[in-house]
Amino acid sequence: MSTNHLLEIKQYGQSIWMDNLTRDIIQSGELKDMVENQGISGITSNPAIFEKAIAGNVIYDADIEAGVRAGLPIQKIYESLVFADIRNACDILRPIYEASNRLDGYVSIEVPPTIAHDTEATITEARRYFQEIDRENLMIKIPGTETGLPAVEQVISEGMNVNITLLFSVESYINTAWAYIRGLEKRLAEGKDISRIVSVASFFLSRIDSNIDAKIDAKLKKGVDDIAVEAKLKAVKGKVAIANAKVAYQEYKKIVRSERWQELAAKGATVQRLLWASTSTKDPSYNDVMYIEELVGRDTVNTVPPATIKACADHCNVSDRLETDVDNAYTLIENLKDPDINIDLDVVMDELLDEGIDKFIQPFQSLMNSLEDKIKVLSPV
Repeated sequence: MSTNHLLEIKQYGQSIWMDNLTRDIIQSGELKDMVENQGISGITSNPAIFEKAIAGNVIYDADIEAGVRAGLPIQKIYESLVFADIRNACDILRPIYEASNRLDGYVSIEVPPTIAHDTEATITEARRYFQEIDRENLMIKIPGTETGLPAVEQVISEGMNVNITLLFSVESYINTAWAYIRGLEKRLAEGKDISRIVSVASFFLSRIDSNIDAKIDAKLKKGVDDIAVEAKLKAVKGKVAIANAKVAYQEYKKIVRSERWQELAAKGATVQRLLWASTSTKDPSYNDVMYIEELVGRDTVNTVPPATIKACADHCNVSDRLETDVDNAYTLIENLKDPDINIDLDVVMDELLDEGIDKFIQPFQSLMNSLEDKIKVLSPV
């Protein structure tokens, strides 16, 4: 029997979650097997994942038809499908939640992407999702936008587990970490327990390289006269996301050493782990598991899509690399400012955040349209 290299990662203090959820894998027992035997200790979902899971899948038709007969609006029918899957996944992962003393075993669901820039609506929906799904090992996903972070702070103070998503820049991660800390401090000031709240900060990877690689390719396509300049440009390709993540992890270490965090830890607070997201390699010329291999390290999570899970189980070369070549990571990020390269990382990160929200809104709306079409078919004449 071949070695499952995913199982080796846990010894380095990193958890592997799966970035996928469908009713098929719940009902077939596949998810249970992945949790019990293959090293998967959490689930993340998003509107794009549910759009793929539900659209055109007859496994949901009976529940959709029941919703139609009950006269439910489309949004409620959607929620009835998704909430049921989330609850069932939470139940499958409950043993991990208990065995890990609440560190792992979570299932993440995102608030509607259409309210990403509305603080109050995000708070309201987070409360409703947490109450209606009614599982201790649920995580509410909230985008780490300027308007999202006040919502993070508030729902943390109310005792909800939160996955802050769509983080691209190191600065956005730092802001997220302090929002978590402020939420815990607020809850503590109200005399409430902070020991049962868990949060992760989802730091995105491959989309960064895709964006920057495209910019570099455009420069190279225009033609570069100087061989040294061409070499500089090529040296950056496929390297920025991992370097950026390594820098973010160094900021994480500073935060957990801070006096404010130490005071919370003494009261039982659980550290907010960095979660590596968008970890499938988009460029086929790159190592297909590089966003896993290069970022294995203590107190982190990697959420991995199914194809990359299989690839890593088969041939990941696992070792503790998160804190290797850190000086080179800082240098590479600084080198982007070189006039010969001239890539403004702040601009890239802003582009990616806007694109990220849009990439969740589009499938969400597409799913609503698909449900509307299916409701027409299933509705009694």
